[in-house]
Amino acid sequence: MNRAALAAITLALSTSVAFAQTELNWWHSMGGELGERVEALAADFNASQSEFKVVPSYRGEYEESMISTIAAFRAGEQPHLVQVYEVGTGTMMAAKGAVLPVYELMAAHGSNFDPSAFLPVVTGYYTDTEGNMLSMPFNSSTPILYYNKTAFEKAGLDPNVAPKTWADIENFGKKIVESGAATCGTAISYSATWIGTENLSSLHNVPYGSLENGFGGLGTELTFNHDLSVRLWEKLAEWQKTGIYQYGGTSGGSDNAPRFYAGECAIFMGSSASRAGVLANAKDFEVGFGMLPYFDDVDGAPQNSIIGGATLWTLAGHEDAEYKGVAQFLNYLSSAEVQAKFHQETGYLPVTQAAYELTKSQGYYDANPGSDIAIQQINLNPPTENSKGVRFGNMPQIRTVIDEEFQAVLNGSKSAKEALDSAVARGNDILREFEAANQ
Repeated sequence: MNRAALAAITLALSTSVAFAQTELNWWHSMGGELGERVEALAADFNASQSEFKVVPSYRGEYEESMISTIAAFRAGEQPHLVQVYEVGTGTMMAAKGAVLPVYELMAAHGSNFDPSAFLPVVTGYYTDTEGNMLSMPFNSSTPILYYNKTAFEKAGLDPNVAPKTWADIENFGKKIVESGAATCGTAISYSATWIGTENLSSLHNVPYGSLENGFGGLGTELTFNHDLSVRLWEKLAEWQKTGIYQYGGTSGGSDNAPRFYAGECAIFMGSSASRAGVLANAKDFEVGFGMLPYFDDVDGAPQNSIIGGATLWTLAGHEDAEYKGVAQFLNYLSSAEVQAKFHQETGYLPVTQAAYELTKSQGYYDANPGSDIAIQQINLNPPTENSKGVRFGNMPQIRTVIDEEFQAVLNGSKSAKEALDSAVARGNDILREFEAANQ
């Protein structure tokens, strides 16, 4: 082999080594347009440096993704990062040896990581009892109220005034239905769970469960069968008979948002992350925004709402060199510029104070009235033990039980009190099974 050929081979080999990138696998649950946002985030990070390449991969809905991740870990094929919804936090915390807490990741790789930079209600949910952050906040949301200004006007209501209390929901709903402005007053996603018991408890500063709503350990008990839950479930069952409220199915209630878009229901309660979809689909009327309603005869209400959405968990079992890249990527995702853009494009909350301030300084909230409602609502008051969220193992199964019991109230086979007592008893059985499996 002549010298020229040898030099060419040597150059080619050195070039390939120089440009070899360490791949970091990121499993997520964002399909459609949100999936495109995820791809863009990864592409932008990859273009910003040459050492690492983040490879995003859609793995189905949150529950599917979490199950797939656990199976992959057992097979030694786990990704570096996985997106897990907030009600999966308790399950992930109990997965001993499978998770590398984000505070340990950042401490080991010299990152400029400051948990106090995140919004308090976000930090509070994803930290342990000693204040250590376990996963990286990514797409956080909270439920808010949307309403049809045109229907309000037809019903003789002020189109610029959102209902504030559950009494308003009843009074406004009567006027809307009786006037013919819409056939339904209110549709609610997660009628019985995220909004109907979890945020209900938080907004009124009453416990959803013992041991700080599950934050204090495995031996917790559910207690959401309190008078406020009974009161709301009774009202919803009563309102369903007259059209003030219409049930749209279990959990998220996939029929709720489309009925709001179509003008059938004049009020819709759903995720703040639904904002972009609401504005894109509600083409025949102007949308108004408000906070979730509360019972105004309860002292201290409203306290604050709780978050939904998801965080990014780092999986154990990878090389230190790879974790260096994971830390860099998480720093990138939590930067003010990236978070502000993601917030503005999707409707998810800006998870850091800096991203909120940047969005505000850019004039986004002034140009888009109502876009800061969710931020105002979760920051109404500093979160308490009762209002920082709910964190229980097997929470998705508990939500299914609550939905089943709520349907029994709607069909008249159980009273609200009977159904809530049953939901708590069945939910506590699930907690005891989870506790036994994770001692």
